[in-house]
Amino acid sequence: MSKTAIELQKMAQEFRIDVLNTLHDKGSGHWGGSASLADILTTLYFDRINVDPKNPCKEDRDRLVLSKGHAAPILYRVLQAKGFFEEKGLDMSQLREINSPLQGHPCMEKTPGVDMSTGALGHGLSIGLGMSLMSEKAANPWWTYVIVGEGCLQEGQSWEAIMAAGKFAPSKLCLIVDYNKVQLDGRTEDIMPLEPLADKFKAFNWNVAEKSYDGHNVEAIQESFKWLDEQKEGPCVIIYDTTKGKGVSFMEDTNTWHGAPVQDEHLEKALPELQTTLDKMGE
Repeated sequence: MSKTAIELQKMAQEFRIDVLNTLHDKGSGHWGGSASLADILTTLYFDRINVDPKNPCKEDRDRLVLSKGHAAPILYRVLQAKGFFEEKGLDMSQLREINSPLQGHPCMEKTPGVDMSTGALGHGLSIGLGMSLMSEKAANPWWTYVIVGEGCLQEGQSWEAIMAAGKFAPSKLCLIVDYNKVQLDGRTEDIMPLEPLADKFKAFNWNVAEKSYDGHNVEAIQESFKWLDEQKEGPCVIIYDTTKGKGVSFMEDTNTWHGAPVQDEHLEKALPELQTTLDKMGE
């Protein structure tokens, strides 16, 4: 049963709350990039991606590669809600525990629902390109979605993959840019500017969405998927404007909360903000 935009928006906010609580309990993990990706990832898994938790290795399933693997907490929360963890009895309380399948970065050999191990920034698109080229030869082709952040796009390997994708032009490859403009050491524009980002993709023969979309508005994200469905040629790239640490005022738009531990005093200030926003949704 499909969900409405407001239902998806509420789910994403609930996932943020769960992730923040988990990171507080564990004393480590990446809040900033998880919070910026919550709405996009929730909408993908509950309104678009063709996957089956009861048959996770189905050949014609859609693939997702989280190249920015440090955002694993939000991926795990979405996969749990989708039902991928039920068979193994997993939940977010096992995040980052020794020998747990839910490590700080996704592992395809241990984590149900994960199509590729990631963490070293920049290699996700190369892998996703290979998956999409394989799809081109399949009887029932699938979509491959690759999610990157600025750190990925500052790696040379990403641009080799962008160049190769422009040449081979797989029709069902979609690159999703979680463009929150802040990274571990500071602002992207100070570390290694990416602009004009859309023009760079166009120069590499990519099909670029005509505008950047609000990555925190489910209706805008759904609109971007409608654009994707209208495209006859690939590869496609959608750039989403997002905010690092979205949802908590003192954690937003700063590199401080890329991966800093969430202490008691931080949680006490942050949770009421997140909950108030959730309560107001749908009013």
